[in-house]
Amino acid sequence: MADASTPDLALLRRVPYFTSLAGELLAALANVAVPRRFDRGQIIFLDGEPCAGLFIVARGQVKIFKVSLGGREQILHRVGPGGTFNDVAVLDGGPNPASAAATTEACLWVIARADIQRLAQAHPALAWALIESVARRTRHLVEMVEDLALRSVKARLAKLLLAEAARASDQDEIDRSQMVTQAEMAARLGTVREMVGRALRELTDEKLITLDRHRIVISDRAGLEAVAEGVSG
Repeated sequence: MADASTPDLALLRRVPYFTSLAGELLAALANVAVPRRFDRGQIIFLDGEPCAGLFIVARGQVKIFKVSLGGREQILHRVGPGGTFNDVAVLDGGPNPASAAATTEACLWVIARADIQRLAQAHPALAWALIESVARRTRHLVEMVEDLALRSVKARLAKLLLAEAARASDQDEIDRSQMVTQAEMAARLGTVREMVGRALRELTDEKLITLDRHRIVISDRAGLEAVAEGVSG
């Protein structure tokens, strides 16, 4: 999106569960969307605060996370351009179920819950779209619980590396400048940095990946997939 302050129907059409919505409804959503900009590392909202509305990412990256009483962070998911977050609170009217922060400079659109409710009542297709969003989120969380309960840190790391590689132009190579740090990887994997470092060394020693300062290269995709599935390692 060239200018986050300008309503952009093309952006709304990038939201996976908005693709089937009529142009008139997309225009109505754009008309009530409020642009907001955030610096890298800036908190967007906190767990437990009142819901401000539905957030749509126009530019940048956002992490959704929980923090334990001891200060340990668990990243629930990351959201990029065309993605949305806080849909659960929009639907049930409760407080934010997690915190959100910009991991890069970010431009977001915010649609107030009252506007979402009004438009959903007039356009049932929007209500179904939001239900689809929450269903996808629930599926993702179920998969996360499965990973935390049934996969080792090494297997979870292998799965993360494969997912990051799939997003890259060269699907066997990950640009480390674009990849999260070991601390962030630990927060996504539900572990600590030391365990991530150990798992990276093991994958390197087994010649499944190679590391240098600038990239992570998948040397043995089949072997890494086997580790990710818990078949090996």
